[in-house]
Amino acid sequence: MLVLSLTAAISKLHPPDCGNQDSGACPGPTPWQLAFLFTGLGLMVIGAGGIRPCNLAFGADQFNPNTESGKQGITSFFNWYYFTFTFAMMISLTVIVYVQSDVSWAWGLGIPAFMMFLSCAMFFLGSRLYAKVKPEGSPLASTVQVFVAAIKKRHLKLPEEPWLTLHNHIPKNCINSKLPHTGQFRCLDKAAIMTPEDQIKSDGSAINPWRLSSMQKVEEVKVLIRVIPIWASAIVYYVALVQQQTYVVFQALQSDRRVGNTHFKIPAASYAIFSMIGLTIWIPIYDRIIVPKLQRLTKKEGGITILQRMAIGMILAIFTMIISGIIEDKRRYLALSRPVGLEQRRGAISSLSGLWLIPQLSLIGFSEAFTIIAEVEFYYKQFPENMRSIGGSLTFVGFAISNYLSGFLISMVHRFTKGASTGDWLPEDLNKGRLDYFYYLVAALGLLNFGFFLLCAKWYKYKGSGDGAPEVAMEKLNPEKSPV
Repeated sequence: MLVLSLTAAISKLHPPDCGNQDSGACPGPTPWQLAFLFTGLGLMVIGAGGIRPCNLAFGADQFNPNTESGKQGITSFFNWYYFTFTFAMMISLTVIVYVQSDVSWAWGLGIPAFMMFLSCAMFFLGSRLYAKVKPEGSPLASTVQVFVAAIKKRHLKLPEEPWLTLHNHIPKNCINSKLPHTGQFRCLDKAAIMTPEDQIKSDGSAINPWRLSSMQKVEEVKVLIRVIPIWASAIVYYVALVQQQTYVVFQALQSDRRVGNTHFKIPAASYAIFSMIGLTIWIPIYDRIIVPKLQRLTKKEGGITILQRMAIGMILAIFTMIISGIIEDKRRYLALSRPVGLEQRRGAISSLSGLWLIPQLSLIGFSEAFTIIAEVEFYYKQFPENMRSIGGSLTFVGFAISNYLSGFLISMVHRFTKGASTGDWLPEDLNKGRLDYFYYLVAALGLLNFGFFLLCAKWYKYKGSGDGAPEVAMEKLNPEKSPV
């Protein structure tokens, strides 16, 4: 952030202002200016890559999952983390953007840099108070070892009672929960079959972990495999969110953005804030009012299961896309029949008020509150304890992939509809296209994805449940300090 601030504050680090040029041509940045800018962006990527996956896991580690207050604290933590994250985004999209556009880019970038400095200072000042889980080598290496050992022993016959005969060494200071044997992916159990060639150390561990794994490590790998289909279904779900962040802006540009009878117009790019407002309003209501009532009714931690919460969010996303299509059809009709103006480089402005976009944006905010928060909590609770930061990164990796998937879907729609009788569904002038059809297409994909998710959820075994066990085992921590 400091490097980016300097690109705006120091005149030699950015191209000159075009307003000071007599000719119409604007000089571009020099290679050194671009290199300095890209250095700042690169540092930001590396920093965000360290913070985002780890702060969720680290924050939740401050609660003791073996106490009732700790269990409730972990669930509430994810709700309030996302609430705070969204609220900060709202400040960024309003106050910071205003400073950048109307005051100064140097101040607009300098304020976040100063806030980041305060964050660092607060983080290190509180270091002695934190519960810290000690790292235990590379979790990815043990995962690969299980697959290698299973391949080497693929010709061996599985025992009838694997939970009694498989090698199952658990180190004394292991932070991972002890997992019971499960019947899924039994081919991996062969990695823990002991043969005369396998040698054991005095502490009970295998001398060659690439040939012999423990049943505990095998079950941890099974947990990872079971999570992958749930994660894949979340990627398709994100596509609906992406549309509410992109095409809604184009809809707003060709809608009547005036507020009432005033001349004030809501900026088209600011409509995304309504989904954030819906989310920030819903989270406290859900966490403080609805969850306690559901817990008394269902006698379950959190009121409903994590996968049930994700399912509710997916259903809301499908309804959001259907409502978006209905609103777009009305907007387009009024733009063609009763326009109120002309948007430069686009087309007629519909007489439909832009405020009609708020319901779909609010609904997608509610959907986020259910699915994304539940997904983050799901990864934290289901991943092995020494891989929680990797689990935290899956949400952001899923977001990134869904953006590419959305781009691919838009490209395919352009390709297959340009020669159709309806014309290109997604032209620059939305009045000449059929954005509503595209929304219905996303809703249909969401419905198919929801069916896939239901199959995955029915097949899924929660970590620690074992074969036929109904409840989820709670995690065990061995922190340096006792968590609250």
